[in-house]
This record gives sequence, structure tokens and C-alpha cells, in this order.
Amino acid sequence: MSLTRTLILLVASIVMLIAVAAATWSYLESNHELEELFDAELAQSTRIVQGLVQHLAATQSYEELAGALKQTLQLPQGALNEDDYDEILPDGTGHKYEKKLAFEVWTAAGEPVLDTLAANDDQLLNSGYAWSEATGFQWRTFTLQDPQTGYWIRTAQREDIRQELSQELALSNILPLLAALPLLVIAVAFTIQMGFRPLRKLEKPIRHMDPERIHPLDTRHAPKEVSGLVGAVNGLLKRLDDALERERRFSADAAHELRTPLTALRLNLERIDEQYPGEFSDLTASVDRMVHLVEQMLLLSRVESGAGFSPERQNLSDIIAQSIADVAPLALQKRIEPSLDDQAGQSIIRCQAPLVTSLMRSLLANAIQYSPPGTCVETHLETADDGYRVLICDQGPGIPEDAREQALNRFTRLDQRMGSGAGLGLAIARHIAEMHGGRLALMERRDGQPGLCVSVWFPAHR
Repeated sequence: MSLTRTLILLVASIVMLIAVAAATWSYLESNHELEELFDAELAQSTRIVQGLVQHLAATQSYEELAGALKQTLQLPQGALNEDDYDEILPDGTGHKYEKKLAFEVWTAAGEPVLDTLAANDDQLLNSGYAWSEATGFQWRTFTLQDPQTGYWIRTAQREDIRQELSQELALSNILPLLAALPLLVIAVAFTIQMGFRPLRKLEKPIRHMDPERIHPLDTRHAPKEVSGLVGAVNGLLKRLDDALERERRFSADAAHELRTPLTALRLNLERIDEQYPGEFSDLTASVDRMVHLVEQMLLLSRVESGAGFSPERQNLSDIIAQSIADVAPLALQKRIEPSLDDQAGQSIIRCQAPLVTSLMRSLLANAIQYSPPGTCVETHLETADDGYRVLICDQGPGIPEDAREQALNRFTRLDQRMGSGAGLGLAIARHIAEMHGGRLALMERRDGQPGLCVSVWFPAHR
């Protein structure tokens, strides 16, 4: 799992956990505060009724007092209908939630004056808050005794409606937080992605760095937290570049130093062969293979170093035709007929002609080397993908598909019984193609015949 994804999941989980905990705490706290508010409202309603009782008791008889209280505090019949789901009553006489309130009034002797609750009136009258059950519901009650008149006054609220209102209000407090939570998670993910952009900028040059052109990373835009890592990577790249340079220099020096004694040895063998014809032919062939290996090592060192690489505008058709002419004597020795099918015409590319010529000669020589006598080596030049593709096809044993990538590595010869090379030809050819922005691949023949095709693509010069 990537570090970015890990941080996003970790931070998003923590944010969600904190948000859920905050929402839960807010919901419980809001519920508690609303219950306190309802209790305060209950006490306030009781004191309002207390004031009404004091006023009526001073001017009216008991019967007139009871009638006035019933006329004032008795709920409308519509508000008592549980099937009525409209909040405002149809005739405009009140509100559906008026049924959450009920009132009871007793004289000092305990004689009921008003009872809209229909609860058990035989319970002892005590001041303060209490719970009561009536009409199939739980009621929250507040009772007090008027010190002037001695009347007992009780106001009650239905618990289910209290809970409904408190839950709706509490939910309305946490809904904005819950709605903002997905946006917060998206913002966290976006912020972390933006925070890792400098690391991705550092990754890109490493991913596309050419082993032959190793350079240190730019530390100006590196985050402070990874500056030490970037410095260590730059140190490693410097040591790697030095090691590769020593390897290239050693290969070039060794190959260069071997050319002179091998040339002298070849001349001496030629003189001896004149005296003893055919007796040293195997030794001569071995020296020739060593000379060829030295030449390939020198070419590989020059290609990998990139020294003197200066591409120019060239006609690929002319390079291929000249390369076929150069290997014609080798083809005649095996009675192999080289052919060229040029469908591109003026195939202009930017390249260093000696390197591309060396690439073509190497691929053609390989095709001739592994082709049976009396067959044909076909070369096709065609346009493809804003460039030109060269197909060199033989009729030899071919290479299995799962071994083709291995065949492009250095010093790899899949069949030691065939050919006399050192396994550098295809590796050098691919490197030359990549130097020119092209690519090399091994593939089957398109006509279904046995053999192997080497495909080399070069971008067209605009």
C-alpha cells in the first residue's frame, strides 16, 4: 500500500472518528439541555396558571373559578385527536402539540377544580417535579401550592412529545456536521495528495533517468523532511555513475589494448597458414571471434558513453540499402538471398549514420548467421506510428516468446551450438535504437513461416 493511501485512510478514519464522537456528544448534550428547557417551560406554565388562579380566586366564587379555568385551559377536541397529523388545527383554534400540556388545580383541601390530565388524583400532593402515568402515556409534571390561596397547581407535559421535539432539535444541530463530513474527508485526501506533489516531482527524474546520463536530483524543491534522503540518493547516484564510468573506461581500455596483439597474432597465423595450409584454420577462426568480440566491446563502450553523439538528417532507406550491400558477401557464402521491400520511400530520420549502419549490419549478419543455406533474409521498411519500422526476418529456428526479452541482454546466447558471437549484437542494437528515440523488439514472422523478425522503429524527422 502506498504512503499516500495509508495517510489518507488513517487521517480520514481519525477525522471520522472524532466527528462521530463530537456529533454523539453534541446530540446527547443538546438533548439534555432541551430537557432542561422543557422543565423550565413546565415550571413557567405552572406559574402562569398560578397567577390566573390568584386573580380569579379574589373576584369569583368556586363555581365561577372552575368554569373560568375550564374555559381557558381545557384543550380543543381537535388537539386531542391522535389521528390528526396536521400541526395547525383545521379551524385555527390551536396547535396539535397543545396536547403535550395538561393542567390540574386543587383546593387547599384537595378538592379538584380542574383536571385535563385525568391522572390518579389520590396521590399525595408534593411540590416539585415528578413522573405520572395517564391516558396511556408518561407525563412530566411540576406541582406547586399558591401561598395566597392555598390552591395546588400542576402542569404536565407528555414525555413522547418532549422526546420527539428534543430529538428533532438535537439532530438539527448535528446534521450540518454530518453533512460536512464527506467534504472534510475529500479535503483531507486532496490536501495529502497536494502535499506529496514534491515527492512525485522527485520520483519522475529517477524513473526516466538514463543509466548513461546519471545526474543528481534537484534539491531546491525537495521537502525539508526528505532533504536528507534526497542527499543520500544523490550520493548513491554519484557513486553509481563513477562505478559505471570506471566499468566503461575499463572495457574500452581493455578492448583497445587487445586489438594490437590480436592483429599481430592474426598476421602471424596468416604467414604460418601459407606454409601449412588448413592446419591452423580453427585457431584462425578463434582469433577472428576474439577480434569481433573486441570490436563489439569497443562499440558498446562508445555507444553507452554517448561520446560524440550528434544526430543529423539522414535517409533511412539509403542506410538500409548500404547495409545490405555490406553483408552481401557473407550472404553469398551461405547461398542466402537478401531482399529489400521499401514501402516508405523518403524515410527521413535524425540519426548518427555510422551507428545506425552498424545496427543494421549487425541485425542482418545475425539473420544470415542463423538462417539455413539457400533461404532468404527479408528486410521490410514501412511507415508506422509517426515513424518508420524496419523488419528483418530470417527463416532460422527463431526464439521462443518467453525467451525473447532475455535474448536482448548482454552476453546472452540461447543456443551455444549455433553462431560464433559473444551475445552482444542484440544488446548493442537495442541501445543504439533507444539512443535515437526508437525501440527494438523480437517478434514472429507475419506470414506464419518459421523464423524470427527483428522490429526496429525510428521516429520520423519533422
